[in-house]
Amino acid sequence: MTAHPIHAKISGPIVMIGFGSIGKGTLPLIERHFDYDKSRFVILDPNADGEIAKQHNVTFLQQAITRDNYREVLVPLLTAGGGQGFCVNLSVDTCSVDIMEMCREIGSLYIDTVIEPWLGFYFDKSAGPEKRSNYALRETLLAAKHKSPGGTTAVSTCGANPGMVSWFVKQALLDIARDTGTEFNEPKSREGWGQLAHKLGVKGVHIAERDTQRADKPKPMDVFVNTWSVEGFVSEGLQPAELGWGTHEKWMPDNGRKHDQGCGAAIYLLQAGANTRVRSWCPTPGAQYGFLVTHNESISIADYLTVRDGQNVVYRPTCHYAYHPANDAVLSLHEMFGATGKMQSDWKILDENEIVDGIDELGVLIYGHSKNAYWFGSQLSIEETRAICPYQNATGMQVSSAVLAGMVWALENPQAGIVEADEMDFRRCLEIQSPYLGPVKGYYTDWTPLTDRPGLFPEDIDTSDPWQFRNVLVR
Repeated sequence: MTAHPIHAKISGPIVMIGFGSIGKGTLPLIERHFDYDKSRFVILDPNADGEIAKQHNVTFLQQAITRDNYREVLVPLLTAGGGQGFCVNLSVDTCSVDIMEMCREIGSLYIDTVIEPWLGFYFDKSAGPEKRSNYALRETLLAAKHKSPGGTTAVSTCGANPGMVSWFVKQALLDIARDTGTEFNEPKSREGWGQLAHKLGVKGVHIAERDTQRADKPKPMDVFVNTWSVEGFVSEGLQPAELGWGTHEKWMPDNGRKHDQGCGAAIYLLQAGANTRVRSWCPTPGAQYGFLVTHNESISIADYLTVRDGQNVVYRPTCHYAYHPANDAVLSLHEMFGATGKMQSDWKILDENEIVDGIDELGVLIYGHSKNAYWFGSQLSIEETRAICPYQNATGMQVSSAVLAGMVWALENPQAGIVEADEMDFRRCLEIQSPYLGPVKGYYTDWTPLTDRPGLFPEDIDTSDPWQFRNVLVR
């Protein structure tokens, strides 16, 4: 038996909301790395059967958390028996900000992996694209933070991405500074990180991911197959494409729109993110197409690295997701959008026993500096995942281990208020998470979005600057 370090003590109840693929994977990590009272660990999910929870002697309640009952259900569970409770929200269709604010009112710690709304938000045709955006959801979080600064820690959007990738960005910036001989002092503030990125000449960041995990059976028709939450992927995939919008950009798509209110760090497109392709690069495949699926980190990283002179924005990098999911998920998206965006009648998440081989190569491609582009991230295989933790594939392991890191950080910083991953100690978080990430490496590349284009047809591109979004977007 491997001895696992106990990182912290949880003195009160643990309440996990949601027991899908990420919840199941997070359970053994909590068991391994925290000192807590198992009799006060409760898991709630309206759909799961709870069999794994019962095998681990954890209380399971087949219970939905809704706008009408969340206080009535959660407050007694989080306060029972004294101590400081910890709410681990890994669910869909539950409003993260409402639950977070309730937890802070009663002094309970909180963590989630996404700013999730109440049921109905993602598919509300009457709301319009801007109101269905992640930008709008993040603004509700920032409003809650502004309204009630400090106090009990609530960690927002702390999974693999959003979450871990914000820590990768900081390490990658330090690597680039070292390798380019740039004189710098390691930043200690938000302003310092933005100034370092600016000094290095960074134009932008792709959250560049390639999932090569493949199953032992081919995808059937009318089934959406994925390596993580199908509900989560479909929801975000049908939101508008969103990206942090850099100060170097000279062109915007005709269907691009700015926001009139809020932090101003991002734009959105009047088209679904999972039906929008971009050119990017990962170490294993090299050049690839990815989907410009909206994610919170696209906005938070761009916002965090913004440099201002008073109210004027001096510098901001472009930032967006460039996601090539598992091949079965790509086929599933093609089938779904071909059916006018109607989701398949059934769905399936591939577990560790069904996957033959493959890795989830998830990192940040930081581009535009003097060494062109640098990818830094995790190259976790299904084989290593099986060896280190149960109930996981490589994709889930990257998420659940980030939840672990965020929980440890919250317990070590219990009065930090509402925080995003960008604001956390990246070294401490990666120290906790790294044993579960497989190889964590950096790669420089000479590739740009103008490299090796076929040249068989006329293209509306900008040859003066390879890293313009005009050249990245597949049109």
